[in-house]
Amino acid sequence: MKKKANKDGIVYSTDPGFRVDGDSSNVETVAPAKQQLIVLLDTKGRAGKSVTLVKGFTGMENDLEQLGKSLKSLCGTGGSVKEGEVIIQGDHREKILQWLLKNGYAKSRKR
Repeated sequence: MKKKANKDGIVYSTDPGFRVDGDSSNVETVAPAKQQLIVLLDTKGRAGKSVTLVKGFTGMENDLEQLGKSLKSLCGTGGSVKEGEVIIQGDHREKILQWLLKNGYAKSRKR
């Protein structure tokens, strides 16, 4: 009898935050002081419009949504949370970085 291959097609991942969609384990949200968030400007694939990205969040989706909501209201602009990233319309890198540092995200940095 032949063994069936992994249907996901995933053999190995070096990403420490990787998880298969079928994982039932809940990811605990890491304390803000231990989060290593990266704030950067991106224009690729956005028809020339610039957006500020916040990457590197480790934790539950609800907590990421809450962070995104706080950053959107801080900047007074639109945005979204997709694929583990907070996307804020416009160039707000400095404002977001200062807010993150003030709210305990000590290891955050700008690129």
